[in-house]
Amino acid sequence: MRKRGATPRLAAALAVALVLPGAAAAQQAPVTLAALGDSLTQGYGLPEAEGFVPQLQAWLDSHSDVPVTVVNAGVSGDTTAGGLARIDWTLTPEVNGVIVALGGNDVLRGIDPAVSRANLDGILARIDAAGLPALLVGMRAPANFGPEYQQAFDAIYPELAQAHGAALYPFFLQGLGAGEDMAAARGLMQVDNIHPDAEGVKRIVADMGPAVLELVHAAAR
Repeated sequence: MRKRGATPRLAAALAVALVLPGAAAAQQAPVTLAALGDSLTQGYGLPEAEGFVPQLQAWLDSHSDVPVTVVNAGVSGDTTAGGLARIDWTLTPEVNGVIVALGGNDVLRGIDPAVSRANLDGILARIDAAGLPALLVGMRAPANFGPEYQQAFDAIYPELAQAHGAALYPFFLQGLGAGEDMAAARGLMQVDNIHPDAEGVKRIVADMGPAVLELVHAAAR
């Protein structure tokens, strides 16, 4: 008669779990993130493997204890209005969380910050209605638009993140050490001085990665 206690099969499973702490994590349901954005997200001017989404995917593969896939929903030239127009079909059934990185083209076109705010508000409302967590990635207006425009535009992101309970990453190019002075980032930009080069993207991903990892964990709950 077998003594009471763990069966050989259970004992073996426990031994594997003790030896391989990541074994249990590997069995977690996978998470899919949609990266809704413009050319910065899409990877403009770079080989596919060096764009934002592939580099972010590689970073998450090395740092996440949850299996995760990042879907590139970046469209070059897209404004916040474009993002609002396609958010519904971006939220496919397999999507568990959304990175929202839009607004740079609104600034380039001098679009009224009130319009950009309304569009981003609509995007986040759709994500809320789907019951999904979001990471809102901010953009900044340059000083040459004047202090009123700059203040109104820059305030959009923290205020909407708070209103919708979304996580906030303050500025897409923050990882370049740009801060308020974009001149500091020029050595990491492509010739257009708008889009980061491959090394610039690598630094952006390393800086933004922990915030995306928090989104992954929120989406996995």
